[in-house]
Amino acid sequence: MSGQVTRDDVAAAGRRFAQNHANFLHRTPLWKLPGAALGLRCAEVWLKLEHLQVGGSFKARGMLNRLLANTIPASGVIVASGGNAGIATAAAAQALRVPCEVFVPTVSSPMKQAKLRELGAQVVVTGAVYAEALEACLARQKATGALMTHAYDQPEVVAGAGTLAQEIEEQGGRPDSVLVSVGGGGLIAGIAAWFRDDVRVVALEPELAPTLYKARQAGEPVDVAVSGIAADSLGAKRIGAIAWDVTQRHVKDSLLLPDAAIREAQLRLWKQMKLAVEPAAALGLAALQTGAYQPRADEKVCLVICGANLDPATLA
Repeated sequence: MSGQVTRDDVAAAGRRFAQNHANFLHRTPLWKLPGAALGLRCAEVWLKLEHLQVGGSFKARGMLNRLLANTIPASGVIVASGGNAGIATAAAAQALRVPCEVFVPTVSSPMKQAKLRELGAQVVVTGAVYAEALEACLARQKATGALMTHAYDQPEVVAGAGTLAQEIEEQGGRPDSVLVSVGGGGLIAGIAAWFRDDVRVVALEPELAPTLYKARQAGEPVDVAVSGIAADSLGAKRIGAIAWDVTQRHVKDSLLLPDAAIREAQLRLWKQMKLAVEPAAALGLAALQTGAYQPRADEKVCLVICGANLDPATLA
């Protein structure tokens, strides 16, 4: 799966949302704080609270765009997902009143699986990691002819995700930088396609799931062993072809963060700001807390708080 995605594609997705099911997606808040409020030496920290999106993550944007842009057969839609993309596809399918089948790996949290079933999806748990669930999903799609939604590597999915960046610009103007968690790369590809080189877009990955980082070392997308605290949502073993293309052109920085720092940031978001988010949503704050990313004193840094599908008991 490949194809270039541009700012024009993102704008087209935004128009599609306005014309079709405008009430499905939320316009999530943009919370602006002085850097000093978080103990950081930068002018401002913007928190894009996308964990409040339909389905609990940014994925709803891309999945709705994929469904609206295509004819959906009687067999409905099908997706392989560690959880969030499946939840988003199921929510969009429910809104459009079409069947939905979701393949999830065993690493997917029971909470996410329960949410899928609540949304009316048929859930198939198979494979130890996302890539194995995807293989089973592809075989099933060939048998049923259902419309496939990919978690991160379809043009409509990436363009839909990019409307998050468009929304940030509409709400607060352009930040100086935006820190984005990377799994398969759909979110960062959409954001970078919108901001292009006008905003510094920084890729963040766990040390135990370094798909983009390893691809850059190799000079091309490669398979990577993934594990760790954020594997259920950042568990793609290979960076997407679209993300590889877009980030090569518009993303300079690719940084890795240890699980301990991600966990510390996740707990800080909860204890200090009462934001109950999954580990993948905490990489931006972790990058600032550890100094992996060091903003200028006058910099306005935007953190994408990308998902909230977690077991609340893990925040205790």
